[in-house]
Amino acid sequence: PALFMENARKGSIVSRANSIGSTSASSVPNTDDEDSDYHQESCKESYKDQRRRAHTQAEQKRRDAIKKGYNDLQAIVPTCEQQDFSISSQKLSKAIVLQKTIDYIQFLHKEKKKQEEEVSTLRKDVLALKIMKVNYEQIVKAHQDNPNEGKNQISDEVKFNVFQGIMDSLFQSFNASVSVTSFQELSACVFSWIEEHCKPQTLRDVVIGVLHKVKSQLY
Repeated sequence: PALFMENARKGSIVSRANSIGSTSASSVPNTDDEDSDYHQESCKESYKDQRRRAHTQAEQKRRDAIKKGYNDLQAIVPTCEQQDFSISSQKLSKAIVLQKTIDYIQFLHKEKKKQEEEVSTLRKDVLALKIMKVNYEQIVKAHQDNPNEGKNQISDEVKFNVFQGIMDSLFQSFNASVSVTSFQELSACVFSWIEEHCKPQTLRDVVIGVLHKVKSQLY
C-alpha cells in the first residue's frame, strides 16, 4: 500500500506538470504560422498592385497613342489648321478632327480621279501627236524623194478661199431662209433649210460654182 500510494502521488505530479506545460505552450503565440500568413497576404497584395500598375500603364500608353494619332491628323490635314472664327480659341474636338479628315480623304479621292482622267486624255493626245508625227515624216520623206512634185500644189490661201466661198454661199441661203424671232421658229427653219439647201446635189452645185470662180481668179 505504501508503494502504491507513492506511485499514485508521482503520477499525479507528472500529470499536473504535463497539464501546466500544455497550458503554457498554448499561451505562447505561434510566430511561425503568423509570419507565414502575413507573408502570403503581402504576396497577394503585391500581385494585385502589380496587376493594377500594369493595367494603368497599358491604359496610359493607349491614351497617349490615341492622342498622338489625333495630333498627327491635325498636322497632316490642312483643314484642321484652318479653324472657324467661332472656335478659333478652342481646341478641336476629336469628332471634328475625324470629320475633317474624312472630308479631306474624300477630296483627295476626287482629285485622284480627276488627275487620272487628265492623264488618260493626255495619253490619247500623245498617241495622236505620234501618229501625226509619223504622217508628217512620211510627207517630208516623199517630198525629199520627189523634189519637183510640190511645185504645182495649191497654196493654203487658195484652199481657204475655196472654203470661204462655200461657207459664204451656205450662209447666204441660211440667212435668207431662217428666222430668229423665237427659238421654236429658229428650230423649225433650220430643219427646213437643211432639207432644202444641204442636199448632196445642192452642195455639189455650190462647190462646183466656187471652184469655177477660184479657177478664173487663178488663171
